[in-house]
Amino acid sequence: MNQSLKIDPYGFREYDARWLYGKDINSEGITNLGKGFGTQIIKHTKKNNPRVIVGHDYRSYSEEIKKALKKGLISTGCFVEDIGLSLSPMVYFAQFNLASDAVAMVTASHNENGWTGVKMGIKKGLTHAPEEMKELKEITLRQDFITNQGDEKKIDNYQNVYKKDLIKKNKLKNKIKVVVACGNGTAGIFAPDILRGIGCDVIELDCNLDWTFPKYNPNPEDLKMLHEIAKSVKENKADVGFGFDGDGDRVGVIDNYGNEIFSDKIGLLIARNLSKKHKNSKFVVDVKSTGLYLTDEILNKNLCKTIYWKTGHSHIKRKVHNEKALAGFEKSGHFFFNHPLGYGYDDGINSAIQVCHLLDDASKKMSEIIDEIPKTFQSPTMAPYCKDELKYKVVENLIEQINRFKNDQFKIDNQKIKEVLTINGIRFSFEDGSWGLIRASSNKPSLVVVTESPTSNERKIKIFEFIDNLLQKTGKVGEYDQKI
Repeated sequence: MNQSLKIDPYGFREYDARWLYGKDINSEGITNLGKGFGTQIIKHTKKNNPRVIVGHDYRSYSEEIKKALKKGLISTGCFVEDIGLSLSPMVYFAQFNLASDAVAMVTASHNENGWTGVKMGIKKGLTHAPEEMKELKEITLRQDFITNQGDEKKIDNYQNVYKKDLIKKNKLKNKIKVVVACGNGTAGIFAPDILRGIGCDVIELDCNLDWTFPKYNPNPEDLKMLHEIAKSVKENKADVGFGFDGDGDRVGVIDNYGNEIFSDKIGLLIARNLSKKHKNSKFVVDVKSTGLYLTDEILNKNLCKTIYWKTGHSHIKRKVHNEKALAGFEKSGHFFFNHPLGYGYDDGINSAIQVCHLLDDASKKMSEIIDEIPKTFQSPTMAPYCKDELKYKVVENLIEQINRFKNDQFKIDNQKIKEVLTINGIRFSFEDGSWGLIRASSNKPSLVVVTESPTSNERKIKIFEFIDNLLQKTGKVGEYDQKI
């Protein structure tokens, strides 16, 4: 292997590739990643000169990384179309709009400075899933590259094409006052313009681009960011606050009182609103999401079906695509809108637009709309330590035990287990709609535990105690990151 080449195999994750630049990968390694991806594109598209859309986020070193990536792609025969400074959803949009064969977005999303990464996709609207990442890793590390002559061209002002597409389809009837927070990330040159364009009165918060991220990382799950948005919403008497992550594919939502609304509840509100115009629709949500989708009066009245699926934006995106679902919602803030609302990929700005439509259609305050859905008692996502080589076996054994409890009509807090879902670990539900989840984390040596009850906080805790008791008996589980 080339002496100057540096590429840590662990950088190939389940859905994208991420490294600390300089420490875990160097420019030569990025070029090899480009050669690997170019080879993979040619293998899948069966074209000698496939067209690849490439964009980058606003970090000091992202252009340098993009240049090295393009060099690798071109050496395999790819025709690169560089759309410049981008959001991930703008790159995904360009694949449809320009009818290209693949996409590569240089971004480390909300990770701290020093990190870099690439989000990649060949099938339109879908990013790499674990199988494609495994194949890419093998091609790249084996250096099994195709050699051919490609080319590149720059596409200027493509940002305007993306902005206009979202604006023209989404004009509001009423003026809505919104706080738009971008944490000095790339969304700052997109979100304010688009939301103003649809008819919002926009208050900008940290929307100037500054790759040092002087205040906090652009991450809508970051408490500092959420606190700043809440403060601004209250000071400006805004209707709603939005926080966008570094590459613009996720959004966090704050109501008119400055309260954070969990993304799975926002998804339910959007689904309710959409179901009125799109009866008989399907929605896809991840297994960490609230159980309210199944019992919701409005969704049931409009004959809509909700499918619970594996956690992970790549999994939900594919399920939305395969089921021809109208939308998908993930608890982490990735929302997916399919035809006629979008192209099926995650776009934080389109998600914010759908919240604006919700407010526009209801002519009510965000806090009032939230109060219309039943209150539930939700635990945070809890992650007890469990070694990578043990975690899947631990979950397998727990699935067997819980299925036995169900068959024996064993009661937890006077409730029998009514239903068991094993699509991603085990999610077991009770007669009153309470539930518990145990799954293996896809990116850390830990398990994931979540519980929820529409009945009481005590029941939520009892279900957690039942799970924790099972886990402790295995002798293979360590400390929790947080606990109720």
